[in-house]
Amino acid sequence: MTDPTAPSAFPGGPALFRLDPAVAHLNHGSYGAVPLPVQEAQEALRAQAHADPDAFFNGVSERLTAARGRIAARLGADPDGLSFISNATEGANLALDAIPLAEGDEILVTDHGYGTVVEAAARRAKVTTVALDPRLPDEDAVREAVLAGVTPRTRVAVLDHVSSPTARLIAGPRLLAELAERGITTVVDGAHTPGMLAEPIAAGADFWFGNLHKWGYAPSGSALLAVAPAHRARVRALSPSWEDHRGFPLSVEYRATFDYTGWLAAPEGLDLLERLGADRVRAHNSALAGYGAELLARIPGMTVLPHTPGLALRSLLLPPGVAETREAATALREELAAKLRIRVLVWPRPGGGGLRVCGQVYNRAEEYERLAEALPAYLR
Repeated sequence: MTDPTAPSAFPGGPALFRLDPAVAHLNHGSYGAVPLPVQEAQEALRAQAHADPDAFFNGVSERLTAARGRIAARLGADPDGLSFISNATEGANLALDAIPLAEGDEILVTDHGYGTVVEAAARRAKVTTVALDPRLPDEDAVREAVLAGVTPRTRVAVLDHVSSPTARLIAGPRLLAELAERGITTVVDGAHTPGMLAEPIAAGADFWFGNLHKWGYAPSGSALLAVAPAHRARVRALSPSWEDHRGFPLSVEYRATFDYTGWLAAPEGLDLLERLGADRVRAHNSALAGYGAELLARIPGMTVLPHTPGLALRSLLLPPGVAETREAATALREELAAKLRIRVLVWPRPGGGGLRVCGQVYNRAEEYERLAEALPAYLR
């Protein structure tokens, strides 16, 4: 068996972050990491707020509009259809609150969906869950499985753009178009796409939300909600504010006395990505994740899963009997962190869970090699 070629380190990558060098951070997809230039930009904004609170907060609506415009330009989006939010869970609740539902209506989700997003759907209507075998070979097979789960009562489909545990595209353009033809409103969880995909906002979705604080290098708690024109008038803030009369998006963004500095600094993250060379960063990160997956696939019982090319995440099934429950998956994740000083995502699944690795500019090939060498001892 030929050894995979180790990708070269990204020049200056680790120096951009304040991460503990004794830990192999192979789980960028869960929480992200904020580069130093973006941290510094946020601290400068905080200093302004502390120096003259009246000036800062009295002018924050205009500053939010300007920051949103910068991000919209980077993402190729309509700034009037885009709003800052805190995370994907908030985005799901805002979107679902804006969709009229009647008694008996159903919401379609998949078993790859993020837990709190699925729970938001379940609070509003009966949920139909489509089981997606993580070994489905390609996007067409995923599309067919989702469409097979549609019932006459399906009014809304809540789908991952890129699934968190299995690291693959689900809400592709063809699937969204076919759901729209059936009169189904689509809500797309794009938690991983800003920064990782060149075109991160799912074309054709009625609602899309995504995190900037993962692959977009923004401060924690920075995310976006994009809404198609037909739905914008129905989007209401979860808590009313003094900007409610101005409607979406500012009515959602304005929260009176609140720490806006992460949102205002968020454009700096996308600007940094462009200075580094976005295509170069994406290619590097994808190659690293692929290298890690190739090494882990050599461990007896590990099965690499089909993946969408170009993503900076890769997932594998663990041997049968490992991480079958949420508790067992958490225990394995924490054992690897405590004993190996390696951070990965371990996700549960009946019969045997999975493990996900990510690639980022601060990672090095030897970190994946260390994981592959040590992991077998923890799978017995």
